[in-house]
This record gives sequence, structure tokens and C-alpha cells, in this order.
Amino acid sequence: MYYGLIVLSTLMFGGSFLLNDLHRRMRASCLKVSLQGSLFSAIAGLAVLLIINGFRVHFTFGAVLISFFAALNSIVLSYCGIVALGSINLSLYSLFMMLGGMMLPFWQGIFFYGEKITVAKIICFVLICVALLVTVEKGKGNKKAVIYYIAIFVLNGMSGVFSKIFVSLPDNTATPGDYSIALALWTGLLSALILLIFFQKNKDDGVPPLTLKSTLVSASSGAINKVANYCLTIALLHVDASVQYPMVTGGVMIVSTLCALLTPNKPKLREIVSVSVAFIGLIVLFVLPY
Repeated sequence: MYYGLIVLSTLMFGGSFLLNDLHRRMRASCLKVSLQGSLFSAIAGLAVLLIINGFRVHFTFGAVLISFFAALNSIVLSYCGIVALGSINLSLYSLFMMLGGMMLPFWQGIFFYGEKITVAKIICFVLICVALLVTVEKGKGNKKAVIYYIAIFVLNGMSGVFSKIFVSLPDNTATPGDYSIALALWTGLLSALILLIFFQKNKDDGVPPLTLKSTLVSASSGAINKVANYCLTIALLHVDASVQYPMVTGGVMIVSTLCALLTPNKPKLREIVSVSVAFIGLIVLFVLPY
């Protein structure tokens, strides 16, 4: 059942990526648009999560505190991505982001939470890393870009780290639904606050205006993404982080490549090879005992 939740979440992430790409083409890639997207995503995600949770909310100090830092981490990650656009190699950017999302919670689970290190986990981990490396293409970059790569690696990885910390809290009475609702609340509040402070006076900034269609696309993407992360948090209660996050990373690579078939940017040969290697890694994880 819990592995099914992981598979479901990767499929949902693929759908969210498609909607994000559509939203990017409808508007622009800038901090203001990113914050507006975070705000609408949080509102939509909050509404859906409240329905799923039966409109019952039980906040604990631990859940509220961890979700605050997770929301802040998400916003800083978006900021780094937008600021770095002019000086980074996009394929390296994707590489460091996905490696961070897999490596940090993987080793966190092993070193800090006593998860077993097995042959299956290591082979899968290595194959996913190889699959990601295959996607790297030469492109522009400079020494300053190294700072962004490191930041993206750490910040994206911290998302899984915070989730693992939450589910491992002693005597925790908050559910994954409570944590996800708190995370959506913090994301919406922080996004709205930053927009009010820094962007309220700057009305003629050249950013394409909000439309009903772009708002609905952004909200839909956010709702799907929030539910997908909610599913992962539930699964994390029963599945090792060192198993779950290689599965998520490999699965997202496969689903994203399949989704790309529906967009003008068709997968290249190197991306097909990459997905094949990732798929082998996932097969190893299920075939060998872990």
C-alpha cells in the first residue's frame, strides 16, 4: 500500500510539472510570479488537504515549527532558482536539485535514524546518480554558479529532511495531514507577506498580469503537488527514507520524461538512456532484499 502511495505521488508530481511548465509559458520566470504561484498553490493545496483531513486539524509545536522551516526553505529555494537563471547551466541545475532531493534524506535516514545500508539500496542509489549524470549537457556557467548549485542541492534536499524529522518526532500526535496543512498555511502566509512588503508598490514592472486561466493552472499544480507530498509523508511513516527518496527521484525522472512526450520539448536520446538506467535502479531495489 505504502509503495503504491509513493508511485501515486510520482505520477502526481509529473502532472504538477506539466502544469508548472504551462504556467511558465503563460507568464514569466521571475520572483514575483514565483511568489504569486506559491500563494495560489498554498491556498488551493490547503483547501484540498482540509477536505482530505475531514476539516480536522491538530497542530503541535513540533509540527508547526518544522513546517515553518520547511515553508521558508521552499521559498528560498524558489528565490535561488530565479536569481540563478542568468548564470547557471540548466542541466547542472536540475542535476544538483534532484541529487540533493535524494542524497540528503537518504544519508539522513542511514546515519541519524538507524536505517540499514544494503546492497540493493547502494546499487539503486548509484544507478540513479549515473542516470542523473547522463542528462548533463555543456552550457554556460561561471564560478558564481557553484554557489547556486550548492544552495539548490542543500535546499531541495532539506525538504525531505524536514519530512523525516517530522515523522520521527517522539510522542508525536500530529498526523501527516496536520503537518501538510501547517506547511501550506506557512507557505501561503510567507508568500503573501513578501509580496506585500516588496512588490505592492511596483505595479508597472513588466511582469505579465494575472489572468483567471494562469491562476487556475497555478492553483491546480499546487493542489496536486501538496497532495503528492502528503502521500509521501504518510509513506515515510512506514518506508525507510533511504528507500523512498531514490524511488521518488527515479520515478519522477521516468514520469517527467513520459510527460515531456506531451510537450513541444520531446525527450532526447540521452534522456531516454537516463530513464532506462533509473528504471534498472528501481528494479534492483525491488528484486534484491533490503
